[in-house]
Amino acid sequence: MAEQGYRVPEVTKIVGISYRQLDYWARTGLVRPSVKDAQGSGSQRLYSFEDLALLKVIKRMIDSGVDLKSVRKAMKTLKTLDEPALGATLISDGNRIYQVESPEEVVDLVKGGQAVFAIALDKIWTDLEGTLAKGSRKKGRGARAAGGA
Repeated sequence: MAEQGYRVPEVTKIVGISYRQLDYWARTGLVRPSVKDAQGSGSQRLYSFEDLALLKVIKRMIDSGVDLKSVRKAMKTLKTLDEPALGATLISDGNRIYQVESPEEVVDLVKGGQAVFAIALDKIWTDLEGTLAKGSRKKGRGARAAGGA
């Protein structure tokens, strides 16, 4: 059975970004759909749950004022980690992005006056699960994700 995925219209609504943003991020390799990438004109991209979580992290970073170059650098780092960084929090000082895994590390950065924003990855994951569950309940039995081919 093929892995299921989310189509572009669903992704843009769930993540809160425009089609143009999503298309640009896919074409430039920031977040490529892991279920099914576009194969030319008329084909559909299909995104996994993990892709949606990454897209939400990116959106939060951009909304917090992080420039796209720094976002790309942070995503490159996250993608190279052997284990998911779900217990981690991303913190930025406006120039660099740090991954911290304990409240003590967060406090140390804040005390030093370095932290501008923080994103708890567990919170994004949980919020995304809730959003998807709520959407499924609204649609009832007719709700389904697109099947990958």
